[in-house]
Amino acid sequence: MKQSDVLIRPYVTEKSMNHMSGTPTQAYKDGNRIEFIVNRNASKQQIKTVFEERFEVKVDKVWVRIQKDGKHAIIKLAEGYSAEDVGSRVGVI
Repeated sequence: MKQSDVLIRPYVTEKSMNHMSGTPTQAYKDGNRIEFIVNRNASKQQIKTVFEERFEVKVDKVWVRIQKDGKHAIIKLAEGYSAEDVGSRVGVI
């Protein structure tokens, strides 16, 4: 699978926006996350690797869930990196 095929598009809802933003102390406890629709065949490790290379950040953890509209990946960034910054680069904010 090509790297360009892993991340399809950002997934934006009010809840996902709340997880992205917050004060620095909140952001690193339960925030600092961004959500993407990803390829159904992509593994967590592939998602992590492609995300780190594409946005030049470090990923702390990846959660996935499959819904009707596709496979969702919730990506928590490592301390020192900002989900809001990544969100502004992809046009979410």
